[in-house]
Amino acid sequence: MDVTPAPVDLPEPQRLGVLSRLAPEPMKVVLNWGRRYSLWVFNFGLACCAIEFIAASMARHDFIRLGVIPFAPGPRQADLMIVSGTVTDKMAPAVKRLYEQMPEPKYVISFGACSNCGGPYWDSYSVTKGVDQIIPVDVYVPGCPPRPEALLQGILKLQEKIARESLGERYANGPSVAQLTSGLVTPPTPTSPTPQPAQGTGGAP
Repeated sequence: MDVTPAPVDLPEPQRLGVLSRLAPEPMKVVLNWGRRYSLWVFNFGLACCAIEFIAASMARHDFIRLGVIPFAPGPRQADLMIVSGTVTDKMAPAVKRLYEQMPEPKYVISFGACSNCGGPYWDSYSVTKGVDQIIPVDVYVPGCPPRPEALLQGILKLQEKIARESLGERYANGPSVAQLTSGLVTPPTPTSPTPQPAQGTGGAP
């Protein structure tokens, strides 16, 4: 008896941005494909789950073949944050600050029970009850600790989500241009130069 599941075709993305109506359909597919298979990872390894993340990036599992590039130079070059380990209340502000430094579109995978809900330390006075209390999470990977194969499955689920995502709908409720405009960045209004009096030749009238 064959128990292999039948392959499921990914849904075709409808829009990739607010100006998608101006882009031809092949362009949308190419852009969406590029975002799915060029995920630079900013790893936030906080506890033992980080060892499983490292194992997933090594030769045996090698998630680079899925288009995931590990160890981005910093948050400003990263597309995907993988939070692996126990998030304490002291570490939570740093997680949020680095997430806010990542450029859009950005995604988060919560890797392991501690990151999902606090894990075995959920009743501790110093443990955040899940990283989703401070930043939005796209995919949860359960386990204590989860195996590297579980992270590969979470990456595939995230890529499926990106494939059917519409950036226009994702940012439809975001701040308007007027809200993003600040007086600190508004260029000064040009003023007309003050006319200068004509200089005489120095001779007597």
